[in-house]
Amino acid sequence: DILVDGQLCDCDVVVNCQVGDPVPLQVKLTNWSKHSVGPFALTVMPYQDYQNGVHNYDLQDAITFVGSNTFYIDSVKPTKDSVYFGALLFLYTGDFYLNIKFHEDNCSRELPLSWLCLPSVHIRATEPVV
Repeated sequence: DILVDGQLCDCDVVVNCQVGDPVPLQVKLTNWSKHSVGPFALTVMPYQDYQNGVHNYDLQDAITFVGSNTFYIDSVKPTKDSVYFGALLFLYTGDFYLNIKFHEDNCSRELPLSWLCLPSVHIRATEPVV
């Protein structure tokens, strides 16, 4: 489950926020398998989609993380979950997306594709209301 500013997100939801306000981000990983999983890392990578096949990941001047954009997960036991909290700060207006990936933390081989990416989260940063 992914929550942005308290809203549960899926691929059809656009979360609106204001430039300059920290936006809470929560990612909850639930292990529905019969075995423990891990260790691996969860990485949040913001980008802009120019709608022409180009994704701009070079957003250091537009978005900053409050804390880290990578969270390390030792293991998650069967039927249990782990929740990771962070926050984003948008410095400019625009439509942004979050690419959230899980990757193995103990070697260079990545997890199978079905484990790799969650659906992108769409966030629209607007001017503060005065």
